[in-house]
This record gives sequence, structure tokens and C-alpha cells, in this order.
Amino acid sequence: MNFGTVSMQRGGILLAVCLAALGPDETAAYSSFTPSLKTSWGKTASRLSIQKVPSRSSMVMKDGDSFNLASFFGGKKGDPTDASSATLSAPASLRGSKHHPSVREHISPLNRLGKSKEELATKSEPLPMHPDVRSGTLANGLPYIILPNKSPPGRFEAHLQVFSGSADEQEPQQGIAHLTEHVAYMGSRKRERLFGTGSQTNAYTDFHHTVFYAACPLRTPRQGVPMLPMALDALVDVMEARVDNSRLEKERAAVLSEMTMVNTIEYRVECQILSTLHRENRLAKRFPIGKESLIRSWKNDDVRTWHRTHYRPDNVLLYLVGDINPNEAELEIEKKFGHLSADKQASEIKIPAIKEEASNLADALIDQTVKAAQSWHYPPVRHDWCVPKGSRIPDELAKEEGAIDYDIHLQKPYSLDDKVEMLNTEEMTPGEKIRPHLYRHELLQAFSLHLFAKRPVEPIVDMESFRRSLSRRIALAALQIRLNVGGRSDDPAFTFVEFNQLDSAREGCAVCSLDMTAEPSRWKDAIRKSLSEIRKLGLYGVTPGEMERYASSLMTDAEQLAAQGDRISHGDQLSHLMETVANGHTFMSPEQSYYTTASALQSLTLDDVNQAAAELCSHIAGMNDEQKGAEGMCIAVACMPKGIKEGSDAWCDEKLFVETIHEACQLAVEPEKDVVVPHTLIPEDEVAAACKETPPVWKGGSFTDGTPNTAPDQITRPFTLRRLGNGIRIGIANNPAESQRGHLRMVAPGGRDAERRLGFKKGTMAIGARTMQEGGAFGPWTREQVELFCVDHLLMVEINCSEEDLTVDFVFPTTNVGNVGFGDDVQLGITGTEAVLQVVREIIVGFKWEEDALGRSKQSFRSSHETLQKNLEGLTTERVMEAMTGNDDRFLSIDVDSVNDITLDEAKLAVMSQMLTKDLEISLAGDFDVNETLEMVFKYLGSIPESTNEEYAREAEKVKRAVPPLPAPGRHIELELEDPDPRAVAYVAGSAPNSWGFLSDGSTLAQKVLDADPKASDYDKKRRSHPLFAHVALSLLSEIINRRLFSYVRERKQLTYDANFSFTGFERLLGSWFLVTVTASKEKAEKALQACKETLAALRKSTPITVDNVESAKRVVLNRFDGELRTSQYWTQLMTGLQEEQIPLKGPLSVTDFHAVVESITAKDLQLSLETLGLNNDQLYTAIGRTNKPEGLSPLEDDDEEELVRAAPVIGMRRGGALTG
Repeated sequence: MNFGTVSMQRGGILLAVCLAALGPDETAAYSSFTPSLKTSWGKTASRLSIQKVPSRSSMVMKDGDSFNLASFFGGKKGDPTDASSATLSAPASLRGSKHHPSVREHISPLNRLGKSKEELATKSEPLPMHPDVRSGTLANGLPYIILPNKSPPGRFEAHLQVFSGSADEQEPQQGIAHLTEHVAYMGSRKRERLFGTGSQTNAYTDFHHTVFYAACPLRTPRQGVPMLPMALDALVDVMEARVDNSRLEKERAAVLSEMTMVNTIEYRVECQILSTLHRENRLAKRFPIGKESLIRSWKNDDVRTWHRTHYRPDNVLLYLVGDINPNEAELEIEKKFGHLSADKQASEIKIPAIKEEASNLADALIDQTVKAAQSWHYPPVRHDWCVPKGSRIPDELAKEEGAIDYDIHLQKPYSLDDKVEMLNTEEMTPGEKIRPHLYRHELLQAFSLHLFAKRPVEPIVDMESFRRSLSRRIALAALQIRLNVGGRSDDPAFTFVEFNQLDSAREGCAVCSLDMTAEPSRWKDAIRKSLSEIRKLGLYGVTPGEMERYASSLMTDAEQLAAQGDRISHGDQLSHLMETVANGHTFMSPEQSYYTTASALQSLTLDDVNQAAAELCSHIAGMNDEQKGAEGMCIAVACMPKGIKEGSDAWCDEKLFVETIHEACQLAVEPEKDVVVPHTLIPEDEVAAACKETPPVWKGGSFTDGTPNTAPDQITRPFTLRRLGNGIRIGIANNPAESQRGHLRMVAPGGRDAERRLGFKKGTMAIGARTMQEGGAFGPWTREQVELFCVDHLLMVEINCSEEDLTVDFVFPTTNVGNVGFGDDVQLGITGTEAVLQVVREIIVGFKWEEDALGRSKQSFRSSHETLQKNLEGLTTERVMEAMTGNDDRFLSIDVDSVNDITLDEAKLAVMSQMLTKDLEISLAGDFDVNETLEMVFKYLGSIPESTNEEYAREAEKVKRAVPPLPAPGRHIELELEDPDPRAVAYVAGSAPNSWGFLSDGSTLAQKVLDADPKASDYDKKRRSHPLFAHVALSLLSEIINRRLFSYVRERKQLTYDANFSFTGFERLLGSWFLVTVTASKEKAEKALQACKETLAALRKSTPITVDNVESAKRVVLNRFDGELRTSQYWTQLMTGLQEEQIPLKGPLSVTDFHAVVESITAKDLQLSLETLGLNNDQLYTAIGRTNKPEGLSPLEDDDEEELVRAAPVIGMRRGGALTG
């Protein structure tokens, strides 16, 4: 049941590099759980995981070479007279000590915000700018943008964006932007002053920029000192960063460790895609993490030279967003940043050869890049465009030879280049070319296609450009739904498909992309099907029904955003502001955007949308021999398993690949037909008849944590908890923080644990849940009609099976949706709340189980299991789990034979056995009227007969619902996985209480703590007897242990970039496990594992938990809790289980008393709680997983398989930006 709206925003921004972060300290007040007579209160997915890769010394300079940047150019370090090997001389006017080598006149980074009224003039009506945004430029050239924002109150965010990233690096500087980021911020003493204040600090490096930020409360928690000056001090420290040996060596180790943890197959695919997509410019050779042997060799002056070259006032932009006074903020910015100067930075550049080369690069940058021509936020590149025939590319963006003889686009070979297979181009039709590339690898299981066209970014600045952007969004939404429906047919050709076009500041262009995966044997069918659908849209456009549907969705989106107003979080506001400013769009307020959208949609025509559709699809339509399409370069990348036999259905080479794409574009296509979509799934008379036959009844809520039962007719705060007469438990909470949005969670306790207790085959419950997700037909409606109903009503659903329950999660709007028309002519549909309750009712009473849905479900599980066998982290944890559980099926992946053995009737029986009304719990939270929502719940869910699905009920085997006791003693596991690139991961695991303090033998953490402290006071005994005590203690312990791991394993030992501690956190099963995960190089894996064990041991003896540890952890836990309370999803998670007898300690007190219990915890509580974990050496289970080079494979590749980049040493480069993590 893959219902859902189409995401219109590029998912997951790529983050190249991140620092350790502290959680935000948002605050919110909620009233206690008390009766009240009335209510007292008023959408995407990324294509691939972000991955990072280690370098191969065989492709770069030898690690033993003596090296610095001066020696690379032939000059002597610090010798101002010897720069003889520089390629070109810098202009004489810029050589003096009073001139910075990289400073040139350039476009203001403020873009639209920095233009005069005359410059803002457009051909059509200009878009309004956000009235509260304030921008300016200091006398030294440093620009800033301030946006007052009230959500959350009492906090702000300051971001410093440096407009230099890896794409600006010279040949011997590859990786230095990232390393400098670490040195400048991670080692900053002024940044450290923000620790313990509830602040979050971070930084990341990408192609086009380096960003540093601090998210802080307005005042320090204890002394109440203003924090804006402190945050700006930390960012000024970035601009004036000192570089000394200890600081450099510490961060060098962190960066090198980072290289070893990221080289997954998903990352390698991204390397192939990006290197092919941008073969004509610097992005193909300048990934952020750089070259290992260069990083190992740099000295202080090397890093200082990069910093002083690029960290200058004219090359940064400061953003301030939050609950701040703009006047005071401007004064503080001037006070803190006003003294900075480019001349001072220039005076500290100690490597003259680099200084001259920087001047040459700056000249070429101004002469021939989109950065200089369109936006200073873009990287210094030019692109091979692919645009509709007849379209004119602006002269300043056309790729032509520059006046300066400098290889800024790196088209010549260089000594440090990785091994590269030069790419061919082929002409598909007159004027349109294709650049194909095939990538084969042993770890790949499926075939994937990635087809691109690059287009200039069109700034959205007036009504004309805004209407075009809306037209594109409607066309893309229609196509994506068509592809989704086609991909879930009786015999789907592909397993995933997405078509989109998004503006990318990090790449300096708009990228139109088709991403598709398929079974290797069906790759030709998948290409034919996906390209035919795209050509169909380009030729015939959207239907009137699609136009109405997706225009209505855009209007609803704009309405929701406007309703949220100043409740949009600082982080969301800032992300949107940065992306909008970067691409030269007009930044509007939510209210302005709403009225602009309404005005544009009222005059938007079907022809407008179909013209946009034709332009979007022109590069694919143009591959037809008889149709006019695009001119320029298309890029096509295919990834597939290695070792496929030539002549088989799965075989593909470059010639066949291009031929298949060409042939697919010759197939005849027919116009799309409109589908009749219901405006309501359940007619009102049907609901009335159900209520008459089974009259709904409310019952009071009952709890097991000591909270008094609630009456059936009262509204209580912060949530209302009741039961229906049929047994369904209901929880409802109003959450105005997410305007016009809601979340519903339905939980059926059981999950994979029920497979064993109820006598079902291994994996039946999980495969059944996925079958339900893949299906969606019920009542008189087909799956396609139900899916489109969900699209019309903006419903999104996800169905999952865990070890202990089935969950169905919905996201929905709380306003009227599925509306027809606009303005005064609008005909309102039902609310999203009512629509979601109709779907929930039908899932329980009328779901249709389909063989094709089972087939898609089984294929998904087969693929997951096969992928697991090639995944180092996944396979190692699987081996650990096998050892700890004695091969208990409940906690292991489902093997292919077990998957194949499950029938539709078995999957249906397993899931429906959990859909008994007496067992179900449904929680809703959102921006709605609680009384109105209760009335809808009453009629739609209360009228479900208590006997529903009783025919599927099974008598459960009477066994204790617990994790198996760990076999003693513990053991160590070694695993090797064939992979030509070196990687390692290590684990430490052991027994732990579950989320509420129950151990596998039924004893509790609270009782063990009480027993260990017989002299405890009555007050301490009372505190420790609170039902929330164990839950809070475990949360605080997790924070403290993670901090210790960071300090010892990463900072002190410098063995890893990341070590993480976590609990599995079961709620219904007795007992749980803890797991420490650490990534390291193969050589350091054993030491990293030992360091993690030493950290755990030290907590128990030599360096026990301190008061400061506890206070710091409390702030993190409370900040996270308060921040998450702003989301409806978190409210549904909190309410789940409050009325469930299987979780005896979870009740309303777990929410209402959370702050009080956290504040009451002491260091002694946590020290005693720590002893409930299985931390003795003979109790620990440890493992190290390492990759092992396949037999017969030489270091530089010994076969004829095509490779573009062999494990280039780069930070994960997911297309779309930087991912903070």
C-alpha cells in the first residue's frame, strides 16, 4: 500500500564532513495530565545512502614521500623569491603584500537580497520579498542576512558559509578544505565555551562551500549570559583560526579515520555517477576528502595558506535566524567581524608558489565559470548543457574557451589523478549526444540506471518564472505517480524509479535525473518501461484530472506552510533561506508564498503544464529519430553485478546499453487515460448503517503505571486516552506546532515474536506486513484508485513489522483536501483526518490480499537478504546476533528459502491474526480540534464489530516474551568479506535491560539498584521506584557512554572517526542488548575494539560517572525531548503503549513526569544502573569484520571490467548537498 504524495524537494542534502554535535535545547511547556471539561488548546527520500571512501595509496603519492605544498611547485617553503615552477604569473597589481591573491570583483553572495530596485526589475510582476529579512555588508566586504523567527522561542542559529570547498583546491591541495574545516572549528577554544549550554555546533565541507554553525539558546542555562556574542566569537575564531602542531595532528587523525569508515558499495556507486556526470569540469576530480598521502604530509603552513587564501570577508556569508532583535544582531556582527580584512589574511600566506597559483585560479574563475556568471555560491565550473531545441543558453553560461590560458576545468591529465577510463560520447540524434558509462562490482546485486541532463538554473524572481516552476512541479508529480503505479503492476519491470529536476547550488546547475533499479535479467524491460512513460508525458502532457489533482496538492502545501507561519523551525527556515539565496530565487514569507501560489494557479492552464512537461522530457523525447527534442549532452550510467555471463538476459555492455536506450525511445506510446478517483472511500450512508448495526461506545482509559483511570466523556491534557467498546485503545493529542498536519500510528502487538508463539513460519509476519504495504485495494476500489485517493488527500503511509509489533504510520493534513477548483469556486473535499480514518477502518475490516503484492514483498526480502551477504556492517552484526541469541529466528534476517516458502494465505493469516480490535492501539496527534477528531474516531472505528477478524485468531503458546539469555561465556567473532577495498568494523555487545528496565529473567533495574544500596534514604527509594526511573536512567547512560567513547577512542586514542553506543530498546520483550559500533582501518580495528572495552571498564572502576557527566547528559536528553515534542510523530510514539498491559511501567506519567524524573537522577543512580549491563569480560560478545581482497585481484585491477574511479578517496557525495550527521 504505497500510498503517498510525491516529494517536490531534493531529498537528503549531502554532508561531506561533520563534527560532533550536542543536542538542541528547545523548551516547551505542557500542562499536567488532569481532567478538563473542554479542550484547552486551540513529506522523501534520498536515492542512496551517504557514504565515504578511503583512498588507495597506489593512486597517489607514496606515503613515505617527503612533501609540502611548496615542494610540489618546486619552490622552497617560506622562500618568497622562488616560485619558478608556477604555471603562470599572477597579475603584477595583485602581487604586493597589500593585495590578496584571490580577491576579485564578483557578484554579491546576497544575490537578490543585495540588488538595487533597478536591478530587481523584471519583465513580469516581481515576487515579493520576505518583509522581515534584513541583509547588509560590512565595510570590509563581509555580507550578512538576519531573519527573526520565533520557533522555537529563546533560541537562534548562526551559520558562517565560506564560499570555497573542494572544487577550489589546487592540485596539491586535494582534501585540504575538509582538513582546514576540522582545524578551524573542531579545535576552537571559543567553540568549546558553547559546550554544556544546550548548544549544537557542527561544520561540513562540500564541493562549493564550507559551513560552520552554532545553534544556541539566547542565554546560558545557569548564569543567563547572552549567547549571541559567544556564538559569533566561535565563528570569528573560524576566520582567525590558529594552526599549531597539536591541533593539526589531532584533526589529521580524525580525517584519516573518516576515510576508513565510508567506503560502502552505495558510496562507490555515487562516485561513479558524479564522476561521469561532471566529467567536463572540476567536480569529477575534486571530491572533499582528498588524497590520503597528501593529507598525511601537510604541515602547518600548508593548512594556514589554504585558510588565509579563502577565509576572507568578501568570500563568506553570515546567516542569523532565530528569536533575535535584528538591530542588536547587526551591532554585534559589526563588533565581532568588523576588524577582519583580506589584506591581513594575505600577509600570512607563507607559501608564495601557492599564492601565485591561487591568483591564476582566481583569474580563470572570473573568466569562465558559473560561479562568476550566475552565483558566487556555485563551484568554479562550466557544464555541458542539454536543453530543448530552440532554447537559448545565456551567453555568460555558454561553455566557451576563456580568454585566460588556464586549465580550470581539469581536462588535462595530472600526476595525482586516479586511474580513469576515458569516456566516449555517441550521437543519438542530430544535436543530441550521450555519454554512457558502465560500472560493475561484486557487491552489487541489482541493475540501476541513472540518466541525466544538466540545465541552467532559472532564478524564480517574478510571476512568470514562478508559474513555470509550478508547472514543472505538477508535471513531475503526475509522472512520478504514473511510474509508481506502473512499478507496482502485476509484473513490474523495475523495483524503484524516480524522475525529478532540482536546482543544485553545490553543482551549479539544475539536474534532471532518472534513477531506476531492476532485477539484472530485466534491465531492458525496465529501461523501455521508464523511458516510455517519460516520453508519453513529454508528448501528450498531463490529463485534466492530473492537472486538477496536483494543482490542488500544491495549494494545500502552500496553505499548510502559511498556517505554520512563524512556527517553522529555525533550522528549516535557514535551510530554505540558504538554498533560495544561493540559486538567486526570491525568498518569500510563507504567507506571501501562499497568496502567490493561489494567484498563479488560478491562471495556470493545461497548456502551460504540458509545455513544462515537454521541456522536462525533451532530452529523452529527443532520442526518438522522428521527434524534435533537445540538443546537448545526456549522461547515462548503468551499475550492475560483476561476473554476468555474456549472452545471458542480464548481460550488458556499453554498445548494448546505448542501443537499448535508443530503441526504447522509438517505441509507440499512447496518451494517459484519466482514472476515476473517489472523493470518499466510505459513503456517509454506509457509515450510518455501520453505526446502527454496531453502536459505538466510549469507555474510560485504564493504566498500569499508577495513573488513575480516566472517564469516557472527558478531555484530558496533554492527551486524551480512552477505549472504544470494541476494545481499541485510543490516544489523541493536539499539537499546533505542526500547522494543519497530523500523524496517526496504529500498533498491533506481536511482530516477529508472534511468529513463534502463534506457530507461523519464519518470516511470515514480516512478509505479510510488506505485502499489505505493497497492496492497497479494499471495498469496491482498486489499488490504483486507493493510491490516487491517498495522493489527492496527501496521505502517506508506512507499514512495518518489528520483533515485537506491527505498526502502521500515517502522515496526513488536518484540513479539507481533495478540493476541486480555487478561490470562490472551490468545492471542499473531506479533511485529511477523516480520509486517514477511512483508510484505517478499511485496513482492519476490508483489506484485499493480492498475489502480485505478495510477489513484490517476497522480492524485496530476497533482495535484502542477498544484499546483507555483501554488506560488511550488516553481515557482521548478523553473526553477532546469531551468537547472542542461539540463532533465534525472531532477531535474524529471513533467508531466501524461507521467503520463497510463504504463501499468500499464510501471510494473510499471520497479519490478520494481529488485527483483533481488543489488541489494537491507535494514537493520533496533530493540529486539529480534539472533540471533532474524537467524533470521527467514534463513528469510523467505534462501529467496527468486536468480533472482526476473530476467524484468524490463534491460541498463543504460553512462553515468556523475552530475549534469550546470553550463552556464557561470551565469544569473539572474526568475519572476512571479499571486497577489493580495505574496510573494517568492530562491535562490542552484551545484555541489558529493556527500555523500561526489565531484564530477560524478569528482574528489574530499579530493584537491582535498590538492592545494591541498602542504606538509601526513603527519598531515594521513592525516586527509584518511579515507573519512569529505569527508562530515564538508561537514556542518560547512553549519552554518557557515547561521550566517553568520543573522548577516549576518537579524541585521545585517535583510532576512529566514530564510535557509537546504543540499546536495542525493546518495550514488550523482557531484556535487551547494548551494542558499541566502531569503524576503523583494518590495521587499527583490534586497537579500536580494545579501546571501546577499556572505555566501558573505566566507567565502572577507574573513572566513574561524575556529576558533570550527569548534568551534561540531562541537558541533552531534556533538549531532545522538548524538541521532539514539537512533532506529531513523537506524540504518537509517546502515546503508544500507555494503555497496554504488556508494557506495565509505561503510562501517562512517562510524559507528565519526564522532566522531574530526569532532574532527580544522580551520579550514584547511574553508577548502580550501569551494573545491570553485562559488562564483565566473560559476558561480552565482540566481533571484527574486515574486507579481504578477492583472490587473484591485483592492487590496480587485473581484468577488463570498466572502471571510472577505483575507490576514489572521497567523502560521501550523495547528489543534493551536504548531510549533517
